[in-house]
Parts: sequence; C-alpha cells; structure tokens
Amino acid sequence: MLARDVMTAPVYFVSPQDMIAYARNLMVKHKISRLLVMEEGRLTGILTKKDIAYRLRQGEPEWRRRPIDQIPVGAFASGKPTVVSPDTEIKKIAGIFASKNISCVPVIENRNVVGIVTKTDLMKSGLVRALTCTVGDVMEDVATVSRYHSLDHVITVMSERNDKVVVMNNEGTIAGIITETNLAFFDNEQKIAGVVGKDVTIKRRERADGTRSHSLRTVASVIAEDVMTSPVITVPPETLLPDALELMRKNHVNSLVVMENGAISGIIKRDDIIKEVAK
Repeated sequence: MLARDVMTAPVYFVSPQDMIAYARNLMVKHKISRLLVMEEGRLTGILTKKDIAYRLRQGEPEWRRRPIDQIPVGAFASGKPTVVSPDTEIKKIAGIFASKNISCVPVIENRNVVGIVTKTDLMKSGLVRALTCTVGDVMEDVATVSRYHSLDHVITVMSERNDKVVVMNNEGTIAGIITETNLAFFDNEQKIAGVVGKDVTIKRRERADGTRSHSLRTVASVIAEDVMTSPVITVPPETLLPDALELMRKNHVNSLVVMENGAISGIIKRDDIIKEVAK
C-alpha cells in the first residue's frame, strides 16, 4: 500500500497568526489532532494537540501574559515538517514515524498539499492486520501519577516520557488515564485562563448607585483527576494485536492498559504497533 491509498483529504490548516482558540475549535469540530500551518500558500509547520498540551504548565511565560487561547498558532507550532509523496510506501512511512517520533506526514504532489497520513490512517494498512504477535510481545511500561498530582507534575512526567500516564487511586487501583487529548482540549475556562492557583479579584455586578464591589477569590489548581478519562479500557497480555486494534477502534482510543493478575503490566499503543510494521 502507498500513501495515496490511506491518506486523509481534505486537509485542514491554519495560519501562524490565528489564535490557539480557533485552532482548538477546528480540531474539536472535525475530530482531528493536528492542523497544517500555511503561510502565503506555503506549508511552514504543523500544530498538534501535543504542542498545545505540553504548554499548559503554569510556569510557562505565556501563562503570565495572557490566556493560552489568545496566543498565536505560530508560537506553538513545529516547523520544517517531514513530507512524503503519494507513492511513498506505508512501511517507509511507519519507519519515519518510529525514527522521528512524529505522528503525521503531509502528502505533497507538484508542490501542493494533497493529503496527510496519520497514525490512524496507518491502522488501515493490510500490514497492520497481518501482524500475529500478542500485546505482551510489544507492550511498554507505563508511567503513573496520583489522582491528586498537580497539572504541572502530570505534564512534566508526560513530556519527559513523551507518553500517556495512568492515574492511580491511593489503594493502588486505576482511576483513569491522561493523554495529550485530555490536556489540549481541557475546557474549564476559568482554570485554564492563566490564573490557575492564583488569587484573583472578581468584579461584582454594578449596584444602583453606580458602584461595584470586589472580592478576592483563589482559583484552585488543576489536578490529575480534573483532566483524566475514566474508566480505563484494559486487556490481558495474551491479546492478539489485531484484536487490540479492534478494541481501540470501537472505543475511540489509541492505547490500552495491559493487566495481568490484577496488576498493571504495561500499556499497548498505536506507536508500538507502528514500530512492528516498520520492522
């Protein structure tokens, strides 16, 4: 199979001057995780949900200036994207994803963007359906956090591992999972508006005499349980990869937590499956 056989079209794009709010709305509306950045008809970058998610730390300079949604796309987008032609083989694209740790490649023909190949598109390949190994053969270990850990800690762990994290209850059971999607599309406007964990002055409605009252209120910091998805879908390690993929498809997720004898053994992700295809 070739890129033209699995690519998605049309492709949605933004300009470097568009606000993150507009980009996030486009992603939600079209159920996509990335947008191409175009300037004067040229492809200059890609904005992914990961680019947004990892910039939500309270210590980021953007937090001190203005809400994240009011920051231009150009401040977050990755430049110099890797591109392929419509005739590029799927196995080669899988190798690009694995070696460069990226999640998509724009498809270029005659200097024009004609489509995009993502990890989801690669799952359509017959190379994936032909895999016969089990989840236990390719799973990875998984990072965990407490449901009460701060957003800053969660993002630090995720960015260091470049991975999802499983959220644990105090008694050692699974509470949920946090992915880049959870962070990028977190929609608690008050908590995410650049005043998280700070004392803020709230203006009250104007009185009949024309005066306004003010009060000081502390906005609670975001913690892991605020952004996690629950319940978590699990599989045993002997599950065949095609069966795991079908479970991901049915539940609209791209990872499954692997459980054995009541304990977490690891996690299986589309990345692991793509690495198998690239071999």
